Amino acid sequence: MASIDFPASLYPALAQVQPSLAALHPAVVPMQVPAGTVLFSENTPCQGFPLVLDGEVKVSRSSGDGRSLELYRVVPGELCLVSSACLFRTQPLSAHGVTTKASTLLLIPPDIFARWLETPAFRNEVLGLFAERMADLTSLIDAVAFHKLDRRLAAALLGHGQSLAITHQTLADELGTVREIVTRLLRRFEREGWVTLGREQIQIVNGPALRELASSLTA
Repeated sequence: MASIDFPASLYPALAQVQPSLAALHPAVVPMQVPAGTVLFSENTPCQGFPLVLDGEVKVSRSSGDGRSLELYRVVPGELCLVSSACLFRTQPLSAHGVTTKASTLLLIPPDIFARWLETPAFRNEVLGLFAERMADLTSLIDAVAFHKLDRRLAAALLGHGQSLAITHQTLADELGTVREIVTRLLRRFEREGWVTLGREQIQIVNGPALRELASSLTA
C-alpha cells in the first residue's frame, strides 16, 4: 500500500497523537497477512504495538503440556492488552497472537507507542482497554473455574427445536452463572458454526455438534 489509509472512526484517539500516522509513512506501512500468521509469541520481546485495520487476531496463552487457552480477540478498532502491557513494563510477551483470517495491520514501533502515551486521549484509551480486558479476563477465569459450563449450556440449548426465544440472562439464571459468561460461550458457539444469535433469539445450526459437546458432561 502506498499510504496509511483507514477510517478515522476506527481509532479516533490517534487524531491527536504525535508523530501522526501520516508522519510515520513510509517507515510504517500496512502489512497484509494470511490467516494463521503468528504475529507475536510468548516469552519474546514485543516488536511493536499492532493496530488491526481489517481481520482478527486471537490472543492465547499456552500451557506446558501444549494446551492453549484463548484470552480474547482483537478486531478493527480495538487494542491489544498483552502488547500494551509488555511495552508499558518492557517485559517479554505473556501470550501469543495469531490471525484467524486474512488481516491488515500496522505495527507501531515501541518508541512511537511511548511517545503516543504522552497524548491524554490515547493514554486514556489504553488505560480504558486495561479496565475492559480485566473484566473480560475475570469472566474467563470464572468460565475456566466452571469448566463444564460450555457443556451444560449446550445441553440447555437442546430439546427446544431449532429456534429458541430466550435471553442470555435467562440462560445464565438457569445455569447459575452470569450473563457475560453465557454471552462469551454463545459467541464461541456461533464462531464454530453451531448457532446463530439474534435479539433474544438463538437458532440451532449444528445440533449434532452441540449434542456431542453436551454428551461429554458424563464423560
